[in-house]
Amino acid sequence: MSALEKSMHLGRLPSRPPLPGSGGSQSGAKMRMGPGRKRDFSPVSWSQYFESMEDVEVENETGKDTFRVYKSGSAGPVLLLLHGGGHSALSWAVFTAAIISRVQCRIVALDLRSHGETKVRNSEDLSAETMAKDVGNVVEAMYGDLPPPIMLIGHSMGGAIAVHTASSNLVPSLLGLCMIDVVEGTAMDALNSMQNFLRGRPKTFKSLENAIEWSVKSGQIRNLESARVSMVGQVKQCEGITSPEGSKSIVEGIIEEEEEDEEGSESVHKRKKEDDLEGLHSETQNLLLFLQTKKDHPYTWRIELAKTEKYWDGWFRGLSNLFLSCPIPKLLLLAGVDRLDKDLTIGQMQGKFQMQVLPQCGHAVHEDAPDKVAEAVATFLIRHRFAEPVGGFQCVFPGC
Repeated sequence: MSALEKSMHLGRLPSRPPLPGSGGSQSGAKMRMGPGRKRDFSPVSWSQYFESMEDVEVENETGKDTFRVYKSGSAGPVLLLLHGGGHSALSWAVFTAAIISRVQCRIVALDLRSHGETKVRNSEDLSAETMAKDVGNVVEAMYGDLPPPIMLIGHSMGGAIAVHTASSNLVPSLLGLCMIDVVEGTAMDALNSMQNFLRGRPKTFKSLENAIEWSVKSGQIRNLESARVSMVGQVKQCEGITSPEGSKSIVEGIIEEEEEDEEGSESVHKRKKEDDLEGLHSETQNLLLFLQTKKDHPYTWRIELAKTEKYWDGWFRGLSNLFLSCPIPKLLLLAGVDRLDKDLTIGQMQGKFQMQVLPQCGHAVHEDAPDKVAEAVATFLIRHRFAEPVGGFQCVFPGC
């Protein structure tokens, strides 16, 4: 069993108790609670972590697509953040606050197509090529022909898309590349178990609070602070539950049809009417049961990841060599050293990229330990003289 497969299976178990200093400084304070106090699973707004939000319009052959971005910072290089499959730009919220306090930079966190609040005409096309082009198009729409220096940072699927974007030269001002917990070998090994993992998740939730609580207790996100802002971008209200009048009219229409049948000739159609009414009653009961289920569980996932399976191979196959071939400074952050595959092990020994292992994290490394990820990225930026430290931040250069 690969390390990523183990991570997925372990993700179904309750998360470990948070370690001192293992999450963000804000999350650490919130997670340390006295006896008898309940944890707060209420959602938190993006505005507590990002300075602004923007919908970027991109023209293409089929019309206009609109990409949601969240921004912070006014000077320094742009850190363009790409989330993992099923997540959203809000997964970078706590990391954003942490990195802005350490180094002078600008944050642009992007909702990839079919995720979060991004709206595209062809929402079913999640190929690596299409999503990489999306990233380039968003950069062009935001900055024109003279974009500022940009570093691509991606987690899981977003890390793969960052590499495809970089290798295709779709961001002309690219100065650095960072992948977070995505390695070709372990990712390919884990694909066989992915459908089982997705089937094991709840399909609906009673509330946003219920979704946040599940994400923390299942171990998908081990940092409560991040889960409270991140899960808002992962789930949505089920369609058809916000207009009870429409549901009521459907039920009333069925009842009216029953009454009209009763006014007909009973002597000729009595048996037929009884059969029809039995069918209509059954239809009414099924509809009411459906509406009740929607009412009790009004939230579901924004994207059905199981339906994207045909693109998984294209995201990850050949990823290690693509990453190694990008002629820019590179950083690889992993939750465990056992995730390295052969190509990356050789590349790391040859000094082709900087690597740092952040233990005691789940797969969502940047959410579980946003301070540690921010420290690693800030150190990388300062080491390569891409950015200046702020707030007295002191670099601690890793040994690998």
